Amino acid sequence: MYKSKRSKATDIPKSIKDTVWERDGRMCIFCGSPFAFPEAHICSRAQGGLGVEKNIITVCRKCHNLLDQSSKREKMLGIAKRYLERIYGNISEDEVKYAKSK
Repeated sequence: MYKSKRSKATDIPKSIKDTVWERDGRMCIFCGSPFAFPEAHICSRAQGGLGVEKNIITVCRKCHNLLDQSSKREKMLGIAKRYLERIYGNISEDEVKYAKSK
């Protein structure tokens, strides 16, 4: 099956999932649920969000749905961005968003 460069870039490799899982204490960063997965993009895949450590967080299904499809999205994105910035410092869009030249 053919995958575009952008699709490959927005996928989350297992090594990144493992790193994010450990970084986030093996739980949802929002509610603390242990039934969580390192699979949520801060900059969404639809916007070209890369599958890189600085763009991925561990979330449970309930929080992932809220993050993706609710009026709480902006507040949750703010919480997630501040969480990642405490770890990595300021994160530029270039670090987390696909650029056609890649």
